[in-house]
Amino acid sequence: MHLETMTPTAPAWQAQALCAQTGADFFFPEPGSSVREAKRICGMCETRPACLDHALANDERFGVWGGLSEKERLEIRRASR
Repeated sequence: MHLETMTPTAPAWQAQALCAQTGADFFFPEPGSSVREAKRICGMCETRPACLDHALANDERFGVWGGLSEKERLEIRRASR
């Protein structure tokens, strides 16, 4: 991803994220598809903690963020109530 295509409000970590270099298909799979590859990529990414924090703070409902699926993030949100 080129910085010119980033929105002005995008956090700086997003430009550094491996997903920005990989493409969204892995991270927003069709329902019922595997998220294994996305989680593998996230596991190598230095920005994973910031990504997960962003997803939890912004209630991201779709895709893999910070190495966790929608269901896994929902479990975290429920546990923190």
